[in-house]
Amino acid sequence: MNLFKATGICLAMSAMAAFAEPETLTVIGVGDIMMGLNFPEEKPVLPKQDGELVFSEVKDILRDADLTTGNLEGVLMNKGGLPKPCCRSTKKSGNCYCFRSPENYTRHLLDAGFDYVSVSNNHSGDFGSEGRICTQRALDEAKLAYAGFEKSCEYKILELNGVRYGFASFSVSSGTLTVFDTEKAKKTIALLRDSSDIVIATMHIGAEGSKYTHITRESETFLGDNRGNPYQFARLAIDAGADIVFGHGPHVPRAIDLYKGKFIAYSLGNFATSTSVNIQGVTGYAPIVKITIDKKTGDFKEGQIYSFIQKGNNGDRKPNRDDKGACIKLMKELTEQDIPKSPIQIADDGKITLK
Repeated sequence: MNLFKATGICLAMSAMAAFAEPETLTVIGVGDIMMGLNFPEEKPVLPKQDGELVFSEVKDILRDADLTTGNLEGVLMNKGGLPKPCCRSTKKSGNCYCFRSPENYTRHLLDAGFDYVSVSNNHSGDFGSEGRICTQRALDEAKLAYAGFEKSCEYKILELNGVRYGFASFSVSSGTLTVFDTEKAKKTIALLRDSSDIVIATMHIGAEGSKYTHITRESETFLGDNRGNPYQFARLAIDAGADIVFGHGPHVPRAIDLYKGKFIAYSLGNFATSTSVNIQGVTGYAPIVKITIDKKTGDFKEGQIYSFIQKGNNGDRKPNRDDKGACIKLMKELTEQDIPKSPIQIADDGKITLK
């Protein structure tokens, strides 16, 4: 073959390879986000510089993915709404928390790189139906995708760079899609499977606090309430068609897993909770989990855990880089203990690979 012709063919092939569509996608999941409290009005606790610094340590990672997700804990509402009964009295219970954050804090979520937030959790109804409506309006105006309220936004299909992502978010609380209505959960996920390229389910489920880092594979109870069975529901979601399951709710990181080639994070803990929420010990761990999946099948290829810990006082705390890798160490130990036969493994540097 003529040398010039051969060289031309090689150059053309190199150019085609350079512009070929990638065969994988990167997806990031984090846990609970509550950026500051404007309730009660007489004693608000808002972050410094109006929240501009909340994601300052993490945004470089959050922006570096095809899709980034998290759980929006509470409502977006500037004022008003009817607080849940236990928070209306001046002698409110120590177990009563009402989370209401300024509506314009959506700008911090967008700036940090979030594409989707779950609104299905036990604090999304803290201010009744008015709080839910206001939250939806704020997210709609910001053009930030969300789902999880019963009837009004049960699922979401979001198209980014030619990929259709289907989202369904579940919790254990009324007013949301619940993990207890398994038939509806399966139908919702199946609907997304038929109309999306990649299906992501989130679940706000499980008992709360540092005593509950382990997976029991049974229904969990907290403060007398049934908080569901995370192990069982994650598998139900994947059987119905989910490619990824991100869990949150226990306020602590838990193990990760693989089922039928699909990735599960049972709990991603607290991520950016600027006040009120306990961040002592493991409840302050704020992992970022980034996974690479096959673009066509949704199967897990590899992943990375980034270790962050929330530090600071109320109104002044945020996820900070943790060079000691505390989140990685904990999630590695929990995965090895709770799911010894899991087909994935976590290295000391946070790299997640197939065994």
